Amino acid sequence: MPQLPEPLERLIQELSRLPGIGPKTAQRLAFHLLRSDGPRAASLAQAIGDVKARIGYCERCYNIAEGSLCVICSSPKRDTTLLCVVESALDVLAVERTSEFGGVYFVLHGVISPIDGIGPDQIHVQQLLDRVRDDGVVEVIVATDADIEGEATALYLQRALAPLGTKVTRPAHGLPVGGDLEYADELTLARAMSGRRAF
Repeated sequence: MPQLPEPLERLIQELSRLPGIGPKTAQRLAFHLLRSDGPRAASLAQAIGDVKARIGYCERCYNIAEGSLCVICSSPKRDTTLLCVVESALDVLAVERTSEFGGVYFVLHGVISPIDGIGPDQIHVQQLLDRVRDDGVVEVIVATDADIEGEATALYLQRALAPLGTKVTRPAHGLPVGGDLEYADELTLARAMSGRRAF
């Protein structure tokens, strides 16, 4: 394969470090940017620079924010007694897309994973406990993923929150809408059966 010019090679390497971008996709993106006009490439570079310069984390919930508080924590319309705990800021977006939740959030930025050396101190558990205690939270919805680490984190949080007397709940897990019963795995089907509700 012919040697590419150093700036293009470096762009391909940087793009391939992004999650979900393999070498071929990075190459296609780099060549697309090369073909783009100057203003479009400059606009992309400016957008990346602006994100790094202006976006940080909310000091109350650790969601993404432009300023000290995110738009959710800043809103007077949100129910501050109802707190949804999620693993990442992307999970906040997923819950918000449902338009069913009117409370506030707390973003852990990970899950407890002893095999990876991640304990409660690395994912803001103490800050969560302080917020629940200090802000009069009535219910905490632990919306971590339904994998081993997410379940372990949920169990840890349930035990840590128990002494505070706060109601701790977990979103129902079960069969997806439109899913066939025969193709469901045992864990999903078991959760669907145990989480059943009246018509």
